[in-house]
Amino acid sequence: MPVAKYVKERGFDTYGYDISSKAVETAQKTAAIEKAPNFGEFDVFILCVSTHKTDDMFSPQIEGLLSIVEKISKEAKSGALVTIESTVPKGTSKKVFDTLNHRVHVVHAPHRWYSLEENEHGVNQLRVIGGVCECCLKAGMQFYKGVDSVSINSQRHSSSSSPKSLGIPIHPVTNIEIAEITKIAENAQRYLQIAFAEELYLYCQANNINFPELRDALNTKWNVNILEPRDGIGGHCLPKDTKMFLQSSNRRQNKILRAAMNVDEEYKRFRTKLEKQIKSATIERVGNQKSRGL
Repeated sequence: MPVAKYVKERGFDTYGYDISSKAVETAQKTAAIEKAPNFGEFDVFILCVSTHKTDDMFSPQIEGLLSIVEKISKEAKSGALVTIESTVPKGTSKKVFDTLNHRVHVVHAPHRWYSLEENEHGVNQLRVIGGVCECCLKAGMQFYKGVDSVSINSQRHSSSSSPKSLGIPIHPVTNIEIAEITKIAENAQRYLQIAFAEELYLYCQANNINFPELRDALNTKWNVNILEPRDGIGGHCLPKDTKMFLQSSNRRQNKILRAAMNVDEEYKRFRTKLEKQIKSATIERVGNQKSRGL
């Protein structure tokens, strides 16, 4: 929805498609995004399909993305642009390109958007983009930033613009797999940051150290930023994308990430046990107060 709204604001005729009729109706009512009648006349397809299993949001799966690609392959005109904004494992974009019979341009521009800071970290923030081939990258750069020609080595941040573009700052990469890995690696790195905070919290509990005070002291150093562990690593993006990163390598297994997953599980077990103890103590205290007539 945020992408559709932004594209429409930039002056493009914008249509939406979803297997859920309710989602399409919501887009029509809240953002005046019309339902796509067919795919035959579209110049650009922006894919924002969830890449997790329907019955397990913490596990990656791209079948939903590939199903819409099959529909595009049957209806899209040659020369159209397909940009994948979904988080995908390494090698997905080339698989999409093959499914589309190499007759449309395919780029990957991983979606970056933080709903709590939409003005600063919305759809229009700096984005990474990669193309299956040079002509694909050129088409993607034109759409996102308004760049007519691409010279990755010397023109990474060209100032040229076009009125028919999204006007988004772009960081092009030479290999589309780099763009794919960018998103899953940055989420895996965030996972590690939180897991370290959890590990430090457990360390403090075991050694009778005040974690909040220690954290505040550590964060006085300019290059240190210890996060607050809270209830553990939540949501579905970080766990899913971290698994996607782990599955992306055939030759090397990431030991640090697997250890971080174990830490997160241990931390959550500790928090659950602590909450039960607090709840039990509270119930006991209330019972004692009632027995004393307080």
